[in-house]
Amino acid sequence: MERDRVMKNKSEQTPLKEVAGLFFKLGSIAFGGPAAHIAMMEKEVVEKRKWMDHQHFLDLIGATNLIPGPNSSEMAMHCGHERAGWRGLITAGITFIVPAVAITMVFAWLYAKYGTLPAAESYFYGIKPAVVGIILYALYGLGKKAFKNNMLIVMGLVTLGVTFLGVGEITALFACGFAGILIFFISKLFSKNRSVNQNIKENSHVKSKAKEAEAEAEAQKQTEEYKEEKLKIKDNPKGKKLLSIIPLALITAVTGATTLSVLKIFLIFLKVGTLLYGSGYVLFAFLDSELVMEGLLTREQLMDAVAVGQFTPGPVLSTATFIGWQLYGFWGAIAATVGIFLPSFILVGMLNPLIPKLRKSKIMAAFLDAVNVGSVAVIMAVVIQMGRDAVTDWRSVLILIVSIIVSFGFKKLNSAFIVIGGSLAGWLLLMI
Repeated sequence: MERDRVMKNKSEQTPLKEVAGLFFKLGSIAFGGPAAHIAMMEKEVVEKRKWMDHQHFLDLIGATNLIPGPNSSEMAMHCGHERAGWRGLITAGITFIVPAVAITMVFAWLYAKYGTLPAAESYFYGIKPAVVGIILYALYGLGKKAFKNNMLIVMGLVTLGVTFLGVGEITALFACGFAGILIFFISKLFSKNRSVNQNIKENSHVKSKAKEAEAEAEAQKQTEEYKEEKLKIKDNPKGKKLLSIIPLALITAVTGATTLSVLKIFLIFLKVGTLLYGSGYVLFAFLDSELVMEGLLTREQLMDAVAVGQFTPGPVLSTATFIGWQLYGFWGAIAATVGIFLPSFILVGMLNPLIPKLRKSKIMAAFLDAVNVGSVAVIMAVVIQMGRDAVTDWRSVLILIVSIIVSFGFKKLNSAFIVIGGSLAGWLLLMI
């Protein structure tokens, strides 16, 4: 009996250990921003490990893009939940974040001591084009699943276009979602009209009205079911308990205090993590308002902090760790890190159980399909911009081509080898 119990405990721990090992590795090599991180996750959890199919992975991306916080960290949490439940969610989030935080702490300590950042450009030169190749491979798989019909293809192209014109990502994604619902109802109406026989007798009009009423009743029923699900989440005492720890009015009041403390640092970054949508540039604007304008940090320090977040692996929000250290040493770094990432754990924990239920509703499935297409289009826009920045000469072109060939030709190859190989190739090629 004792042996059986021990064996059972080992088997139960296996998924959690797998989650911890995978996301610690990804957190250590995930350069290139959220698009690159998500591409690496897709290769690991969909293609290699089969934790979920492409459709569910796309649904998670779409849902993640609609809530505040770091997208790649939240995707790690979603994937961890798929493999090992709530413990997997927490484990994946922590292990994905920890490598970036640890590396950033080292840079923060060096910066506080010497007042400058170490030069490491030659080591990162080859990583960027290698990462572009990884993202292109992921886009190929995600695009095949997302673009299900001509209407969705058109919607994706429009989203790609408006993104380049400066329309915000969140605005574009919500517009896609509501356009998807509108198209769903229009197509339903047209299909109903086509089925009406023009030569039926006088009572056909009554029958048609009855069918319309029935369809409207069904749509109303689906809408009510969705509302009930939302109410269940709202009425969930656990959800209320979680939400009660981040009332923005209280946070704003406390952060308005003039005395800097660990609590104030925690609450400043908790507010940022609760409200932050978009890219690192949005983070820069938030922190400029909260810290630089209040005289707590210089703009040069903020720019250096954002730079560290860009060239370290993992989520760019590790910038918070660097800033926290400059403000209040080690404990300031811990407070800032916990504050900015905590809302993501709460939001993902509340959202994850809803996604499969939304997919079962025809209306919300149309919404998710459209948001998924928009998400893929946004990733396309990011990779195009990354390509412009990263592929600048024959060396980077060569690294990109090799990365694409390896990604498509060796599908089960660990992404870490591509990233490390790109870094080594870049360093060697720069010596030529």
